[in-house]
Amino acid sequence: MGGREKRVTVRRTAALGLLAGTLAGSTIFVIVASAIAQGSPGSNDAYIEATHLPPLLTTVGSVVLEYDAYCVDPTVEEAETSCDVTGSAFVRAGASGHFRELPLARDGSTSRLAARVPTSISSSGDGFTYYAELRTGEGASTTLPAGGATAPHRSLPLGRAIQVDLGAHTFGEPARANERVVAAAWGDGPGEAGLEQGRNIPPIGPSTFEVDASGTVVLLDQAHRRVLRWRRGVLSPTQVPLDVDGTLADMTLAPDGTVYVLESVGRAGRTPLVRRFDPDGRPRGSTELAEGRSSRIGNGPAGPIVLQQPSQQWMSVATAGSLVGPDGQRRSGRSGRPHRGGTEVVVLRHGSEIRVALARSGGVLRSWRITSETALAEVQLAEPLGNHLVVVARVYTDERDEFLVLVLDEDGVRRSLSLDSADWAETSPLSRFRLVGSALFQLGSTPAGVFVDRFDLEAA
Repeated sequence: MGGREKRVTVRRTAALGLLAGTLAGSTIFVIVASAIAQGSPGSNDAYIEATHLPPLLTTVGSVVLEYDAYCVDPTVEEAETSCDVTGSAFVRAGASGHFRELPLARDGSTSRLAARVPTSISSSGDGFTYYAELRTGEGASTTLPAGGATAPHRSLPLGRAIQVDLGAHTFGEPARANERVVAAAWGDGPGEAGLEQGRNIPPIGPSTFEVDASGTVVLLDQAHRRVLRWRRGVLSPTQVPLDVDGTLADMTLAPDGTVYVLESVGRAGRTPLVRRFDPDGRPRGSTELAEGRSSRIGNGPAGPIVLQQPSQQWMSVATAGSLVGPDGQRRSGRSGRPHRGGTEVVVLRHGSEIRVALARSGGVLRSWRITSETALAEVQLAEPLGNHLVVVARVYTDERDEFLVLVLDEDGVRRSLSLDSADWAETSPLSRFRLVGSALFQLGSTPAGVFVDRFDLEAA
């Protein structure tokens, strides 16, 4: 590796290390908790890398917008002499009207920029919306989120949240599944699942799955570039070849059986693709993502949506059967994951607290504040179930971990159950659970193979 490329790698590694630290106290689900913005690192031009923790569900008190921003200049030998980043945040009460510019000032560190939101804006009952523009004297710039004023971040007051204190989690008492709907051994046979075993890294199995309304389970076996489809009550799956790259990917199904595959890695100099296939696996086009990374693809009321990074917003990638290009994706960005009836689910995890809200354009309809003595990791799922909300989060210690399923209502926790993490093989990060009707499905793995279990969530 040449000296110039090495210097760029060192700076980017530092920024990614910062991101990892940020994510340790946040979540990448539904409403993000951290974002990375950057320019064009493939050129000799300076570009910006930045992380941000959006205050998307707030309690009473002052609100500070903070950005850790690095300027990466491939032509500079020493990081200390690299270009400086300045910028402004643009904020407004509610979701309409003019934005007020707030200069971002250094708070004492070499990379952190901050601005305090005026109380007249942060205390608005309608919340506030905002975006930031970061720039350098050398001409590099970036906007976070990418849609800027058209699709800003939205912060909502948590309101009179229902308090849920989980206390200390008891490990070793996982619930038994109502049914194991899929089981496949590792291997290369027709009904087996591909396993990629790398040196010094965990094994990688099928990266994701979906369950349609009929109960058919579709498993993305990316190692064999296919999906395996188990129809309800049939032991042997149908193989459907897919023209995918074979990298770790996520997937969602449209109601008509169309398969959308979100690939995790783009080709050289390009962003990742969302590929569309008909139910028989025939290619039906693709679209590049607006941004360089993504966490999840799912279905929204108008079609498939992708949680993209750096903006960490849900963006439409197809509407009315037509794929949406990058510009249209940026304009559609929204902080909450949309659901039917005009509602959105908003989730923010910080440390061992999860804030979750069901919201509409007018504000929060109902919210919960979940605290735990046991450490909480990622929120895998947060979706409405009738008048309830289902939340699945990982709880962990240094020695072990499990998934905790909460069915929330107006009184707090209506039902809870612990599940074995069953994650011997790696998958896409947010692909282990799907909610279909009142059934929760879990993708799991052991040294023997991969499986999908069903748990019925009707009240006990």
